[in-house]
Amino acid sequence: MDSTVKGHTGLADYYGQQGEAPGKWNGRGLTALNGVNAGDAVRAEQMKALFGEGRHPNATAIEDAVLADGRGAGDALAAASLGRAFPIYDTAQDGFRARSAQQFAAFNSAAGLPRDAAVPAEDRARIRSEIGRNMFTTAHGRPPADARELSGFIARATRPATTAVAGYDLTFSPVKSVSALWALAPREVSARIEAAHHAAVADTLAWLEARACFTRTGAQGIRQVETTGLIAAVFTHRDSRAGDPDLHTHVAVSNKVQSRDGGWLALDGRVLHKAAVAASERYNTRLEAHLVARLGVRFVERPGTDPRKRLVREIVGVDERLLTAWSSRRAAINTRRGELAGAFQRDHGRAPTPVEAIALSQQATLETRAAKHAPRSLARQREEWRRDAIGILDGPPGIARMLRAALTPTRRPRCIRRSAATKTHSQSPPRRCSDRPP
Repeated sequence: MDSTVKGHTGLADYYGQQGEAPGKWNGRGLTALNGVNAGDAVRAEQMKALFGEGRHPNATAIEDAVLADGRGAGDALAAASLGRAFPIYDTAQDGFRARSAQQFAAFNSAAGLPRDAAVPAEDRARIRSEIGRNMFTTAHGRPPADARELSGFIARATRPATTAVAGYDLTFSPVKSVSALWALAPREVSARIEAAHHAAVADTLAWLEARACFTRTGAQGIRQVETTGLIAAVFTHRDSRAGDPDLHTHVAVSNKVQSRDGGWLALDGRVLHKAAVAASERYNTRLEAHLVARLGVRFVERPGTDPRKRLVREIVGVDERLLTAWSSRRAAINTRRGELAGAFQRDHGRAPTPVEAIALSQQATLETRAAKHAPRSLARQREEWRRDAIGILDGPPGIARMLRAALTPTRRPRCIRRSAATKTHSQSPPRRCSDRPP
């Protein structure tokens, strides 16, 4: 419920509504949930019931109805359940994690702070390094040979304890040129860009349901079986934390799925994880195809600086200066993450473990995060984005030129295959086409 407007709002309120649009339910798995339909607005109490407790999104209403019918509490709980409740694991452990917790508490006590207060990152790393070095020496009868060996030992010792999985967050975000064009184009064009984004998300979710939506049954989940589909809450946001235009959609996929025989079980997350890259590629490809068909734009590969990464395809005509200026959030995070990693290496004489690297990345994200701005309407956002673009592109004429270049791109000649009979009529080499639509 990101929107600040409660109750039903019509299409006329789309541009004036404060904040983001409310989330919507999606997925074929909804057919097994009475009272929750695809396209319905997601309410906070529904999210709490499904993702917080593993129960029917309308669990409270269902239980109240059962009790009002004269049946007992057991019947009420059963009526609102979706199989087994989420397990709660005992996270008490021996070894590295327990010793770290003790030392963190001792550090806080010595500083006059509550024992469970957050320990600064540099002190946490120092304490963990000391504990890891002592434990390694005890276990192997010698100190670690180098920083790499110590980091590996700490990484193995800090693997997280088993926890229950409530769901998975899938984020669909187009390349920056799509968001930039969406932010500055006339409203009717902007609406078509957003519709193309939603269509690409829907295409990808349907593909995931067909190819990656399974559960497991039998002893230790030995048998993989099909399900009725995903249950998901879909939230579309319009900007980044920095306020830059960033059209993107979060899809919260529930871990609860129903097998074809009617039982409620857990989604096989291993298949979903393996399908992540393919799903990302499918979204990008479908979005490009929808935009080419609906707007006639053209995509080309943008030169990259990292040879290990695949080149990104951007819309022809969208000014590179906008893409740089409107990527301020990512640039700030990457810069700070590099600074923290360098400081860690200098202070501890070793590279951060994968767990510590994730913590450094999270620290960089938090440290560069500005205070969340007040909810804004899309109309106000578009005004502010246009004002930014005027400064970047040298005035309104610059924006107009960019929009013309993007929406009416110069077309390259089509590739024509010559048959053996026609080859003798021309000695010119065939033209190469490198930007064919997917």
